[in-house]
Amino acid sequence: MSAKHVIAIDLGATSGRVMDAAFDGAQLRLREAHRFPNIPVQTPTALHWDALRLWHEITQGIDAVAGASSIGLDCWGVDYALLDRAGELLANPYHYRDPRTDGAMQWVFQAMPRREIFARTGIQFMPLNGLYQLAAGIRDGSPQLEHAATLLTIADLFNYWLTGSKTCEFTEATTMQLVNAGQGDWDRELLGAVGIPADILAPIVMPGTRLGSYAGIDVVAPACHDTGSAVVAMPATQADIAYLSSGTWSLLGLELDAPILSDAAYAANVTNEGGYGGSWRFLKNIMGLWVADQCRATWAAQGREYSFDQLTALVEAAPHFRSFIEPDDAAFLAPGNMPKRISDYCARTGQAQPESDAEIMAVVYASLAYKYRYVLEQLSAVSGQAVNALHIIGGGSRNATLNQMTADATGRLVIAGPAEATAAGNAIVQLIALGELGSVNEARAMLSESAELRRYEPRDASAWDEHYPRFCALLG
Repeated sequence: MSAKHVIAIDLGATSGRVMDAAFDGAQLRLREAHRFPNIPVQTPTALHWDALRLWHEITQGIDAVAGASSIGLDCWGVDYALLDRAGELLANPYHYRDPRTDGAMQWVFQAMPRREIFARTGIQFMPLNGLYQLAAGIRDGSPQLEHAATLLTIADLFNYWLTGSKTCEFTEATTMQLVNAGQGDWDRELLGAVGIPADILAPIVMPGTRLGSYAGIDVVAPACHDTGSAVVAMPATQADIAYLSSGTWSLLGLELDAPILSDAAYAANVTNEGGYGGSWRFLKNIMGLWVADQCRATWAAQGREYSFDQLTALVEAAPHFRSFIEPDDAAFLAPGNMPKRISDYCARTGQAQPESDAEIMAVVYASLAYKYRYVLEQLSAVSGQAVNALHIIGGGSRNATLNQMTADATGRLVIAGPAEATAAGNAIVQLIALGELGSVNEARAMLSESAELRRYEPRDASAWDEHYPRFCALLG
């Protein structure tokens, strides 16, 4: 049969891609039609996403694909755009790493107790969540909020520009910590307590919804949150596997039928994000390869250029257990001189300071592997679900050194791939909406046979077990 083509637009924190996904009834093949950088803009007062540049690149990419039956777009979560009464963008959206949210969480907790917010939303407490970004604007008297008529997530902003549809897709909306997990809609009591005007929030639609058309091509909302799309393309059907979507952020979790809002889940500060088909992503956000990327950028500015393969070689040549960091410490959230912050953290916590680029990278990789173990143990204990293997998907699945370290640190089998899980999951939801695929399970079975997967068995688990308590001591 002739292949059915769909366009999967995947926007990441550092780059975007427009993918031509071709499905012939037996295999899904992805071709990169257009790639472009996603470069935030630092003004004298704030850090912003360059939404207009991204829109230009998106339309260029769509024009580069011929004969597509539909378009779907996914991207990161938590951020939002504000439109005026005429439907025009009020300003370039804020970047989640902008420091304007300092103190906003505590400000919100004065309006509604922290435990009640979790009981309502089930979302991990992070200062970058949309709730605290909006709260910061209300606290500071933002003129944008005063003039806003509509709030859209970043994915929904581009869907609006593609179709004219002002809606918020479910998996994206849940990341903002404003959706009631029991009702699947905006939590108006929380909105009222914080002072967020409910009338600016667009209606929530589920993944798989047809939103309209662009240049005669149907636009379908996939799981618009990139991790939601990546999980769709996890090529496994057994229940004892956890997933790790590995990239700038690491998102480690389980796929469940219902959110978990228990005291144990609250104490573990885990999250319940919406998934495709009524599923829930019970997971935790971990800083991920952002720390390594920032080290690389700092060294490049100092005249020491490293490829990603060279960074990995540095790790393999260095001792792994001298010092560790807590990857999610607030010191590592903002852009900047990450090697110095790592050295300062080690000194502050009474550990040996790394003395070379190789030792710094070994600290980052070992700490990530240990954090994966720590979070995996938390998720298993809170959910009661046994985890016998970890499936790593996304760009980080290509990192053989970190994959092996993760297998060793967790003492579990690691299965890596596909690297293009987000684009694949985006395309799969479109193909289901078009009637070309019957279900997610059918798609996963297909991917498990066709995807290039690599397996990593634990090789040195005893050494990793020995040093694990030292890492845990840093977490408090």
